[in-house]
Amino acid sequence: MVAADWIHVGRLEQLQAEGVKVVKGGIAVFAHEDGAAAVDNLCPHLGFPLHLGSLCNGILTCHWHHARFDLCSGGTLDPWADDALAHEVRIEQGEVWVHAAPKRVMNRDELRQRLQEGLEQNIGIVIAKAVVGLIEAGVSEDEIVRIGIDFGTAQRGGWGSGLTILAAMRNVLPKLDKNGRILALFHGLSHVARSGAGSAPRRLLQPLPSTELPIERLAGWYRECIEVRDTQGAEKVLLTALAGGSSPELLADMMLVAVTDHFYLDGGHTFDFHNKAFEMLAVCGPDMATKILASLTPMMSNPSRGEEQHHWQAPVDLVTPLKEIFERMQACGPAANRSAEPGKIVFEDEAFVEQLLSDQPLTTLGRMEEALQNGVPAAHIARLIALAAAERIVRFHTQNDFRDWIAVLHTFTYAHAVHERMIRSAEPLLNRALFFGAIALYHDRFLNVPRAPKPKADVYRSEIADASTDQLLSLLDRRQQVEEAAGWVSAYLEADRDPAALIQALGHSLLREDAEFHSFQLFEAAVTEFDHWRNMPGDFASRAGEVMLIACARYLAAHAPTARELPRTAHIAWRLHRGEKLFESES
Repeated sequence: MVAADWIHVGRLEQLQAEGVKVVKGGIAVFAHEDGAAAVDNLCPHLGFPLHLGSLCNGILTCHWHHARFDLCSGGTLDPWADDALAHEVRIEQGEVWVHAAPKRVMNRDELRQRLQEGLEQNIGIVIAKAVVGLIEAGVSEDEIVRIGIDFGTAQRGGWGSGLTILAAMRNVLPKLDKNGRILALFHGLSHVARSGAGSAPRRLLQPLPSTELPIERLAGWYRECIEVRDTQGAEKVLLTALAGGSSPELLADMMLVAVTDHFYLDGGHTFDFHNKAFEMLAVCGPDMATKILASLTPMMSNPSRGEEQHHWQAPVDLVTPLKEIFERMQACGPAANRSAEPGKIVFEDEAFVEQLLSDQPLTTLGRMEEALQNGVPAAHIARLIALAAAERIVRFHTQNDFRDWIAVLHTFTYAHAVHERMIRSAEPLLNRALFFGAIALYHDRFLNVPRAPKPKADVYRSEIADASTDQLLSLLDRRQQVEEAAGWVSAYLEADRDPAALIQALGHSLLREDAEFHSFQLFEAAVTEFDHWRNMPGDFASRAGEVMLIACARYLAAHAPTARELPRTAHIAWRLHRGEKLFESES
């Protein structure tokens, strides 16, 4: 025997008398039939010492949650428990030896399969352990995301909140440390599993026989199908465009033009979900296009349409002037988006943001139309709408009904999605989305009456130079620290401290909670918009970036703390992977 590889257990007859013995390295060696068998002593489910379990007819049962294992192979009979690590045993001249290393551990392919099983069965601990194992095995985060996207888009319900959370968390991974990235992936994948729980697989339709139809005609057919809520016809047209080789850019324009044919569908979620799906298509690759894009059509079956809602028509009729603006813009054609000559545009960003926040919606619409006609880029206007929407959150008074946080959030995340799409598209009809965002901002005006006070940075100014971001996390351990969190972040940024460290702390404040859908949306939108402003010069851009992070801090503070069960599951998975003892028996 090689001492480094084999561990001496003792005489076989002594083991048979004792029944089980734990040797160094944490291996439980059981007397079994006429010989012996061994497994790692930590139950792979949640770490209970397996030597305290019971062995009957070759089945080892853990006494904590009753997970059952084939003693010889370590294989589990229960889908919520992973296989135990079995060790080779030899008996020579009545002496029992056990190999220090397990017979086998899960390889990358098995970990991928385990993640798939966790998603299918909606078992959080299985998902968490698979994510930890895959990350530690060097599997890329995007590959892990792809597994989740592949599973989620195959469900009958189509693209929804779970996939949107996963997409948002994928976008912020570079902002987080390793622990944060594992938590972000786990949150996203867990929500995908929950969304798909109990859902039958989605069966895709087939494209039309001819795949040589021009994209212009298919786009027209797609809009007609969506207009009458014919999602099956829309799916066939979409699949035909895909089979014909249409680019993601053309498909994004086709689908989002149909989304903007009506006003502010489903309170902005429809546009946002479409944008996230196209972002994930860029991550997952063209071979996932059919599943990802087809998953968007179910949501078009019956979305609420803003122009059919009372507050879009009374006390101020905003539907008629918007339709008139859209008719004028369409009559102008591409000229409405021409690039202006240098020095010809008179457009003050700060004044425009104030106008967006005003009580004069018709004036706002007129200025937007004029700006577009004069060549102000749609993406620039979209960036300012997102800033104004963040300002609404910064000045949202806590005297409002708590549920109204969602109202200001919807406008902000919608405006962010429009901004991201405008960066990538020059389709004139998508400019209608800008006007919907401006009116949503107007509708939110009552939530800033009274306006919340400006963040009280002076309270923290004297101590912020040496303060750790742990201080912010401590603040957010207590309920309703909205103004305190805003003041702390304001002082931190005013002191020119590292924004990357602040964003990471805000990320951990989100990921340590059992956060709901909107908090994930908010965090991703805020930090992405911050990056856009950070890359621009000037005091106005600097202040705009601060607004994004203060808005983020206020919203997260309003929704914390929670029970924190989901991150606890991830923490358990991480400790199990390291071989730590989660359960200590009484001495």
